[in-house]
Amino acid sequence: MKVTIGVSNHHVHVTKEDFEILFGKEVSLEKIKDLNQPGQFACSQKVDIKTEKGQLKGLRILGPFRSYTQVELSQTDCRGLKITAPVRTSGQLEGATSVEIIGPCGSIVREAAIIADRHIHITREDREKYGLMNVSSVRVAIASEKGGIFDHVMIKEAPNSYFEMHIDTDDANGFLIENGQEGEILL
Repeated sequence: MKVTIGVSNHHVHVTKEDFEILFGKEVSLEKIKDLNQPGQFACSQKVDIKTEKGQLKGLRILGPFRSYTQVELSQTDCRGLKITAPVRTSGQLEGATSVEIIGPCGSIVREAAIIADRHIHITREDREKYGLMNVSSVRVAIASEKGGIFDHVMIKEAPNSYFEMHIDTDDANGFLIENGQEGEILL
C-alpha cells in the first residue's frame, strides 16, 4: 500500500509557559500555515538553538502548544551543534540532549533535543483497513533515482490523523525524496 511522505525540517514544539519566556506574555502563536496533521500549524515565530560549541538560527515554532518543549533536529544539525541527540518518538524526552533555546525576549535551557524517529501517522480505522492492527513498525520502499528501503518506520496511531509518513531532511536528501512523494509500505 502507498503512503504519502512528509519531510520535516528542524523545528521546535513549546509549552505555553516556555513560549511566554521566549516571546513575552503579550504575544500568542501566529499561524502562517496549516500542516497536514489536523490541528497542527507552522508559526511565524522562530528561535535559535545554542550549545557550548555551536548554534542554529531560525528554527520555526510549530503549534499548538504542547505539554513539553522539544527541539527536533537532523543528524546534520547535531553535527553542526556538536551534540549527540537520541532518536526518539515525539514526546519521549528521556535522555534528550540539553540545549539553550533563544527567543527575542528570553532564553531557556531544556533537555529537549532529539532526532525524531521515522513514523507513519494513522487512525485506528486506517490501521484496520490496511491490516496494521498488531504492527508497531514497518519497512517503506522508495522508488527514486537513489531509492531504497527505510527500516524501523514506527506506526503512530491517533484520532484524526492524516495518513502520512514523516522523515527528516537527512532521510529525504539521502533518498532524493521530495515532500509529497509516495512510498510503498512493506509488510
